[in-house]
Amino acid sequence: MPPPRPAKTRRIPIAIGAVVAAGVVGIGLFYGLGGFKRASRDPTCTAAVELARKIGPLAHGEVAALTMATTPLRLPDLAFDDAEGKPRKLSEWRGKTVLVNLWATWCVPCRKEMPALESLQTKLGGKDFEVVAINIDTRDAEKPKNFLKEANLTRLGYFADQKAKVFQDLKNVGKALGMPTSVLIDTQGCEIATLAGPAEWASEDAIKLIKAAMQPMKAGS
Repeated sequence: MPPPRPAKTRRIPIAIGAVVAAGVVGIGLFYGLGGFKRASRDPTCTAAVELARKIGPLAHGEVAALTMATTPLRLPDLAFDDAEGKPRKLSEWRGKTVLVNLWATWCVPCRKEMPALESLQTKLGGKDFEVVAINIDTRDAEKPKNFLKEANLTRLGYFADQKAKVFQDLKNVGKALGMPTSVLIDTQGCEIATLAGPAEWASEDAIKLIKAAMQPMKAGS
């Protein structure tokens, strides 16, 4: 006698769920998946969301993977060290548009992305914009410094967090899903856009979008 039909149909959602789960795990293995949490709203960051909406059409080509902010979010005041071991905080860059980037030498896409970040800093870095690239290698503190030196990447400031707490802090607000992670923030430390994975930051597409993100500050200065 064949089994009842309901017993057969109940297995279908389970199978579909397994496929979806396998896909999520696959993405995690490629980028080093973190966790998913809902970020709390910060009404003082509504201007950044409006800016994200305005420049959203520029997120194409080499920066098509950018996720534009739709919820007002102020980033945590990330804490890390500079090249001399001096404690620094992200809030020190208030007043500038900033591209925060988390990278590590064990992350192949991160290493490939670094020359583009160097070029972006060379082209736009100054009083209005800066790339803040934070290394999260947790073992050999000299390895990332040597990597930058050997690759002749001299325009990027060296920042590091050997405890990788900066990744956890961004993960806790749903903005670090893997490595590399980049977050474009406005002059008040509010999210404009986030990207999980690498991008060609020195491209015309990226330059145009970041220049557009800087316009409100220039207009008001």
